[in-house]
Amino acid sequence: MKRIAIIPNDGKDIGLGNTIRVAESLAGRAEIYMDKEYSVIERGVRFVSKDELCGICDAVVVLGGDGTILSVAAECAKKKTPVLGINLGKVGFMTEIEIGNMDDALTKLLSGEYETERRMMMRVERRSSEGLDVFHALNDVVTAKTAEVQLINVELFSDSQLVNRYTADGLIIATPTGSTGYSISAGGPVVDPNMSLFVATPICAHMLSVRSAVLSDRHKIRVRLDGTVSGGKGIITADGDVKGFMSAGDEIIITKSEYELELIKIGKQSFFETVIKKLS
Repeated sequence: MKRIAIIPNDGKDIGLGNTIRVAESLAGRAEIYMDKEYSVIERGVRFVSKDELCGICDAVVVLGGDGTILSVAAECAKKKTPVLGINLGKVGFMTEIEIGNMDDALTKLLSGEYETERRMMMRVERRSSEGLDVFHALNDVVTAKTAEVQLINVELFSDSQLVNRYTADGLIIATPTGSTGYSISAGGPVVDPNMSLFVATPICAHMLSVRSAVLSDRHKIRVRLDGTVSGGKGIITADGDVKGFMSAGDEIIITKSEYELELIKIGKQSFFETVIKKLS
């Protein structure tokens, strides 16, 4: 019998009705685990701390949108626990299962009728006056201006080679998975998620001509904050979470992570079919 963790987004699954449906569908066929905060659900679920879920289970079922998967991606990747996404959001590139197909998808999950798709992640070192901070991201890391400044100057390097200098609201460094997130909204390209590379896309650049840069994952990507515009105060986010601030001269170093996220693929729809369906 498999051990399955259920991780809901209770902001999207109001009243946890769909979460209860998943628990009831799995009951008697798998050991079900959830975070202790959902102990009111009962229905044969075993409750543990959130930090334990990815480590003790064979698979994780996430109910929500891509943002919900992003919130657990690093931990699941470190524990090599595959993730199945059930879409309760509007877009859902990674949460491929719709509610109407949920029961069939769960049956195939338990019987092993699925494939896994490995998604590249990035390792980020933030070097600042506050010290050294290291974290991992599935989608992107963003250096952006703070509310009190108008623009920031950002320098982008691949190893020691200067790629470009940007005067902009910020700079996005995205993985192929993240190419359909914030990056595409800023004018970046759509990238096949099975590739392994970085895409650098400026946000609202105050420049006559600017393009995204596609960079090798074999090189160290370095983003440095220059202080010549508006004091150079910046903020760093990874997969939408604030990680800290940057001052003039601070930098982040981005490399390919040793971890990969395994996404469970049950349907036959290709990535580009999904792009056309979701973004048309």
